[in-house]
Amino acid sequence: MSVERDRVATFGKPENGLRQSGDWYAWGPYLSERQWGTVREDYSPDGSAWEYLPHDHARSRAYRWGEDGLAGFSDIEQRLCLALALWNGRDPFLKERIFGLTGNQGNHGEDAKEYWWFLDAVPSHAWNRWRYHYPQGEFPYADLVAENGRRGKSDPEYELLDTGIFDEDRYWIVEVDYAKSDPHDVLMTVTVTNRGPEIETLHVLPTAWYRNTWSWGIPDEVRPELRSGGAERLVTEHPFLGQLEIVAQGDPTVLFCENETNMPCIFGSGASTSAPKDGINDHVISGTDSIASGSGTKAAFWYQLEVPPGETTTVHVRLRPADAGGDPWADFDTVRTARRAETDEFYEELTPAASSADEALVLRQALAGMLWSKQLYYYGVARWLDGDPTEPPPPASRLTGRNARWRTFDAFDIMSMPDPWEYPWFAA
Repeated sequence: MSVERDRVATFGKPENGLRQSGDWYAWGPYLSERQWGTVREDYSPDGSAWEYLPHDHARSRAYRWGEDGLAGFSDIEQRLCLALALWNGRDPFLKERIFGLTGNQGNHGEDAKEYWWFLDAVPSHAWNRWRYHYPQGEFPYADLVAENGRRGKSDPEYELLDTGIFDEDRYWIVEVDYAKSDPHDVLMTVTVTNRGPEIETLHVLPTAWYRNTWSWGIPDEVRPELRSGGAERLVTEHPFLGQLEIVAQGDPTVLFCENETNMPCIFGSGASTSAPKDGINDHVISGTDSIASGSGTKAAFWYQLEVPPGETTTVHVRLRPADAGGDPWADFDTVRTARRAETDEFYEELTPAASSADEALVLRQALAGMLWSKQLYYYGVARWLDGDPTEPPPPASRLTGRNARWRTFDAFDIMSMPDPWEYPWFAA
C-alpha cells in the first residue's frame, strides 16, 4: 500500500463534522475561484447577482460568505487563506482572481476568459500543483467585454487568445505547488518562467488573509490579525488554528491591509479603515499610502522578479505552527521531492496496467481537477434573507424572491464543485 493510501485510511467522514474529518484534511484547496457575482453575495432588490457584486468590486469589497483566489489554499473552515497575486507592471490592478464574463456579458452566457490548469493532487492534499498563463502585456479586460457584447448567440465566443495578447509568446508560465511536511505544515512554491523574447519584471505576491467573520454581528467571532514577526515572517493566533507563522524566503517587502470594504470606493460613504481590502493593490500599482503598519487581517510578501527570456525564478513560502523551530528551508526541497514521488506511487496503483502514458496522464489530471475543485460552501439562508444586524436591512422583495422558501437551509461544508469558477454553488 502506498504512503498516500495509508493517509487516506486515517480519514474520518466530513459529514460527521469538518474538524473530525482527519488531520490531513486540515488544509486544502478550499477557496473558490469566484465568490463575486454569486447568489450568496447578492443583496440586491431584484436578484441581479452579477451586477450587485461584479468582478470590478471584488478587489475592494469584503465578501460575506466565502473567499476566492488564484491557486488558493485554506484551513478546512476557510478562516485563514493563502493564495497568489500577480502584476505584470501594465495591468490596472493586481491579478488576484480569474476573470470572466457575467451571464449578461457573454454571448453564450457566463464564461471564464483565462487559461489555467489543475496539474496534480492527492486526496490528503499533501501534494497539489497548479499552472496559469499570465500575459505580459496589459490584460484586455475591456476588449473581452466589448467584443463579446457585440457578438450574438450564433457567433463564436471571443477568447483571450483571439485578442493577440499571447503573440510572440509574451506571457509568464506561473506554477504553484503545495507540499505538506505534516498535516499542519504547508510548503508553497511559486515558479515563474518568462516565455517572452525580452527581459521582463513580474511582481509576485503570495498573500495570506483572514475571511471576514467579524463585521456581521456573529456572536463570539473574534477579529484575528497577522503581525510582523521580523524580516520575512508573519505570526498569527486564532482560537481554531492556534499559533502559526508564515515565512518567506529571500528579501520580499511585507505589506499589510485589512480585509474590509473600501467604503468610499464602493458606496461613496466614510472610510472604516485607511487600509482597506484593496490597500495592497493600490500601494503596489500606484504607490498610494493605503497600507497598514506592522499588522492587519491581510498581508502579502511582495517580490519584484526580473527574469531574462526563457529563464525561471522560484519563490518559497511556508505556513506552520509558530513553535516549529529550526531552519524552515533546510528540508524544503526534500519534502517536495518526497511528496511528488508519493503522488507518482499513488497514481501508479490507480492506473490500469494497459494504459498508455497519455491515458495515465488524462486519469491523473482528471482526478486532480476533482480534488482541486473542493471548496468551502457556506450559506445560511435564514440569515441571508433577514440580513446581518450590523448591515442595512435587505429589501422587502427578498422575502418573496429567490430562495425565500429555503429558510431552513444552512450549509457549512467542503464540497467538490463541478466547476469552481462557473458553478461555485448549487445549480441545476
